[in-house]
Amino acid sequence: MTEPTPESVDAFLSDLLAPDDDDLAAGRAASDQAGLPSIAVSATQGKFLGVLARAIGARRILEIGTLGGYSTTWLARGLAPGGRLVTLEYSPKHAEVARANLARAGLADVVEVRVGAALETLPSLAAESPEPFDLVFVDADKAPYAQYLDWAARLTRPGGLIVGDNVVRRGRVLDPGDDENAGGVRAFLEAMAADPRLDGTVLQTVGAKGWDGLAVAVRL
Repeated sequence: MTEPTPESVDAFLSDLLAPDDDDLAAGRAASDQAGLPSIAVSATQGKFLGVLARAIGARRILEIGTLGGYSTTWLARGLAPGGRLVTLEYSPKHAEVARANLARAGLADVVEVRVGAALETLPSLAAESPEPFDLVFVDADKAPYAQYLDWAARLTRPGGLIVGDNVVRRGRVLDPGDDENAGGVRAFLEAMAADPRLDGTVLQTVGAKGWDGLAVAVRL
């Protein structure tokens, strides 16, 4: 038997518990073909997001950072019947790819892709006075992560969940230095720890996406 690695264990778990179906695989392929960066969540992380959505009976989900719609697909599949998902994407090109991938997966009617800088679209979303969200997933540019967390806390119902991706960054969160991405997630974690609206923790992750982590907080 060959020596196991985090990557080989991740492959085993993905194949067993979170295998790509035709729509997920086609979405990955279309994103690659369009030249999108290969930074989507792993299959097991996507499945984890879907499980969280199902566990809390999520009817409204907000995603900050769409990319090609891979995590969006997992989240949307976890929605309760009649649920809706709003996802925010800065790049028009990425949004176009995501819309096509979501339509292929039969999710165009339950997912709305909004284009623009999230710190501009979030106030617009809040001004619409929507029903609070049950789950918010933050997976966008890292420098403003603490600001995204504040908006997530404003827009999430008590008892809802906020999940942040890429919050360990191969350990660079300990000493960000001049790394604005690591500095952004460090500020996110410090804000989460200090915010009386939130109670959260971080799970370090290792596998196909390297050494990183997911933050999970409940809105009090």
